[in-house]
Amino acid sequence: MEERLFKKLGFKTSTLGLGCMRLPLEDDKYPEKIEKDASKIDEDQAIELIRYAIDKGITYIDTAYPYHGGNSEVVVGKALQGGYREKVKLATKLPVWLVNEYGDFERLLDEQLRKLQTDYVDFYLLHALNKNSWKKVKDLGVLDFIEDAIKKGKIRSRSFSFHDSIDTFKDIIDSFNWDMCQIQLNYMDENYQAGLEGLYYAASKGISVVIMEPLRGGRLVKNVPEEIQKIWDSAPVKRSPADWAFRWICNFPEVTAVLSGMGSKEEIDQNVATFNTAFPNSLTEEELEIINKVKEIYKSKLKVNCTECKYCIPCPQNVAIPNIFSNYNSIYLYNTLEESRKFYNNILGKNDASLCVECGLCQEACPQNIPIIESLKAAHKVLIGD
Repeated sequence: MEERLFKKLGFKTSTLGLGCMRLPLEDDKYPEKIEKDASKIDEDQAIELIRYAIDKGITYIDTAYPYHGGNSEVVVGKALQGGYREKVKLATKLPVWLVNEYGDFERLLDEQLRKLQTDYVDFYLLHALNKNSWKKVKDLGVLDFIEDAIKKGKIRSRSFSFHDSIDTFKDIIDSFNWDMCQIQLNYMDENYQAGLEGLYYAASKGISVVIMEPLRGGRLVKNVPEEIQKIWDSAPVKRSPADWAFRWICNFPEVTAVLSGMGSKEEIDQNVATFNTAFPNSLTEEELEIINKVKEIYKSKLKVNCTECKYCIPCPQNVAIPNIFSNYNSIYLYNTLEESRKFYNNILGKNDASLCVECGLCQEACPQNIPIIESLKAAHKVLIGD
């Protein structure tokens, strides 16, 4: 298995990491069930899957406190018994939203170590940091906690995962001697959240970068539009959409590891085969041009050119502007009509576009100069099903 170096930490892991947010479920045995209970993991199958991944050479295992309703860490802990813990680098995450005082940091870490049946984790990430949660935990002394936990041997690195603007990302990077960060990146999200600018910025500071959502939650590989599939099929080397997406990420030498929530042995085998030959700077100019053509077609399907920078919120009427546009666009990019309408139905009367009073504050704040008021009306009409 291809490996890359965590620079400040002095060790390597497999470039492909196993994300344990989408483990096999008990309800998977019943295909007719539409609503599945994500908290009920099929433990036997999940443990077998995690161990299979490790036996195939995957040495980066990622979980978190809230995954599978709090049960992912428990199952991962069971899977890593019998000598498997020693074969991997283990990552879990501090649920920053549950912290209200300094003592909560160590209390939560100790709870997670018990669930994982281990004395330490290699990576203990501050989970999903944004501007507000970063200020909260920083003010509560999280940086002192990290150093103390390292001295006690409970964690082995300084790390965080991130969901916010590039400015906030840089502020966090510059605030501490981080070893690793985790960001969302794929060929459609070059300028989303931290994006490529964040990747390069972290790498310039010697910070290793782990990538999440390389397939954009599976949207780059499911319901692929016919015109895009034709471009993939035109390539001299035939590859699946997933293979192309992973290779685009791995082409960046600044990337250290890439997480994938693999739910079957077949997916593990396919991804291992991809990552064994997905080296830095290995894509040819012709292959990069093929990916660029795919990106342009996807972008041409956008209804609203929203980058989700969030300058438009908070809205005085609590309209969830970026989320509405994201789901509206997703219908045309990834054929997610049912999923997007389900999202919208859940926010009706609370955050939907009909609450807009056309004050115009969002349009004044938008750096993309999007006609937000009219776009919200169009999105509402489609999402409501009129």
